[in-house]
Amino acid sequence: MNQLQQQGHSPSKEKDIFDRVKAGELIAQDDPQYHKIHEFVLRTIRLSVDLNTSTDVDQVRKRLSDIIGTPLDQSTTVFPPFYTNFGRFISIGKHVFINHACSFLDLGGILIEDHVLLGPKVNLITENHPNNPANRRSLVCKPILIRRNAWIGAGATILPGVTVGENAIIAAGAVVSKDVPANTIVGGVPARFIKAIE
Repeated sequence: MNQLQQQGHSPSKEKDIFDRVKAGELIAQDDPQYHKIHEFVLRTIRLSVDLNTSTDVDQVRKRLSDIIGTPLDQSTTVFPPFYTNFGRFISIGKHVFINHACSFLDLGGILIEDHVLLGPKVNLITENHPNNPANRRSLVCKPILIRRNAWIGAGATILPGVTVGENAIIAAGAVVSKDVPANTIVGGVPARFIKAIE
């Protein structure tokens, strides 16, 4: 038994909450570091007001860069409104197009590679809750990865832990809960294979 365990400390509680979130650990609302998440969420809410009242794409790019903490490439276009609850775990590549009213819940991490197209009202959800009612309000997060040149249709929802392969197409309105292979089209609820892209 190490010294921390002898003193009654849990090793996982000593790690930063953001490292534990990214590692997919269960995070309870009464976690002593939960306030750090809450503080970022409040900051993002404030910054999102300015983002969503922007009047040109350059302003949107600048204000979204402030939210995510890294500069968006000039080749990437985002149409407001754009919604995120956290922001700092979003990474967006070059020549990406994000249409109106997309929502990114990004505590688990969202990585969008180059040349990706997102239709209006696409939802990328990296956050989940346990099935057990006793800890239902706890968070469990898994990352979403959207590979190069994928196209996500209007109103599609991608759930925690999903990778969308290169050149793949997600049909409008689909709910994607499993990985999508490269060069395929999927659709439906839940999303299923429709055909390969020649």
